[in-house]
Amino acid sequence: MMTKTVRAGLLMSACGVSLLAATAPGAYASGMPQLDFANPLVTGQVMWGAVIFLVFYLVLSRAMLPRVSRVLEDRAHRISSDLEVARAAKHDADRAVAELQQARKDAMSEAQANLQKALDEERQAAEKQMQDINARLDKEIADAEERIAAEKARALGALRDIALDTTQALVQRLTGLAPDAQLVAQKVEGASARRAV
Repeated sequence: MMTKTVRAGLLMSACGVSLLAATAPGAYASGMPQLDFANPLVTGQVMWGAVIFLVFYLVLSRAMLPRVSRVLEDRAHRISSDLEVARAAKHDADRAVAELQQARKDAMSEAQANLQKALDEERQAAEKQMQDINARLDKEIADAEERIAAEKARALGALRDIALDTTQALVQRLTGLAPDAQLVAQKVEGASARRAV
């Protein structure tokens, strides 16, 4: 029933007692009376000490040490399960970080695409607005040129009339005779045509 360690412990105790008993009785009596084996009380104390040691050893090895080993095993099992839970949590956290980074990249690329689309739409709207403004300006310029041409033609027409009237008045004053209206009109037209060229 006894394990090897219990047997070894008993053997060592017996060897220690026999070794102490074998030494000379006077060698230790003067310096250490507790080791005087000639005294029957010392021998009894040593034997009782060995028996108490053996009982404590047996109680510890049979009752306490298995409990301590169970506690240590439970602790090791709990630590390993906690480490597994921590590893799983770290794995989940790493995966969540990777998903977050991917979502951030996707959101940035989508935002960049939306920004580029909005910029393209604004550019197209600005170009269309510029084309509309240019078309309106071209139309207004053409209308203004037509009005200017009409005003110029009216002014030139009025100028011919003024030139005819002035020429007739000058010829009449200088010569005292009324000039031929058709001849004056031909001369004024000829002079106007030469100046226009």
